[in-house]
Amino acid sequence: MSRDAIKYFAMLTMFINHVANAFVPPESVWFEVMVDIGYFTAVTMCFFLVEGYQYTHSRKRYALRLLIFALISQIPYVMALQFGMLNMLFTLLFCFLILHVRHRVSNGFVRNLLVVLLVLVTLFCDWSLLAAIYTILFDRAAGNRKKQAAAFGFAAVLFALFNWMSYVMQMAPLPALGHALASCLGIVVSGIVILRFYNGKKGKRSGRFSKWFFYVFYPAHLFVLWLIRLGLGL
Repeated sequence: MSRDAIKYFAMLTMFINHVANAFVPPESVWFEVMVDIGYFTAVTMCFFLVEGYQYTHSRKRYALRLLIFALISQIPYVMALQFGMLNMLFTLLFCFLILHVRHRVSNGFVRNLLVVLLVLVTLFCDWSLLAAIYTILFDRAAGNRKKQAAAFGFAAVLFALFNWMSYVMQMAPLPALGHALASCLGIVVSGIVILRFYNGKKGKRSGRFSKWFFYVFYPAHLFVLWLIRLGLGL
């Protein structure tokens, strides 16, 4: 599978997650299923962000694109999903800055301080903390399949642990564990798809369309969900 094919699938799983958050009652079984499917997206985008940082022709333009579309997406994001945080493009921007600091700041103390500060900034964003941790894990594992597998495994365990701590406040420990394990399946599937089926290539027809589709789709689908909510009076 090409990079673009996997990213298109990640857009689909994100869309399913957002439909659930916009329209499905939280107490519904379908809500949990659809939200869990969407967890494929975050870890996948963090993996390819690390690749993008390594291979992009211009890191400044890459960061600027993230910033511009993050700003464009913010109002549709809040209105469609009713979330009071910064959208995931801001998260990816801060993760990109973490990569830049890790690779370009030579002073160890300054580098670590800046990384910690950027990780903390993601507390105000979607995918808070976890996306930054995923990015650091994949950066450290870049180019090594065994380390990448370990990074995916650690990411899945960490996500399950975070969710278990949330679920155990609402239900008994054992059912909470079941829900937490289900929530990390998207990360496990992402790891399998990338490590077993990703061919390391962009795609046969990769070009400007694919490059810009991933940026435009995010605010566009949020805007559509917002309009539907308005039409339904939600």
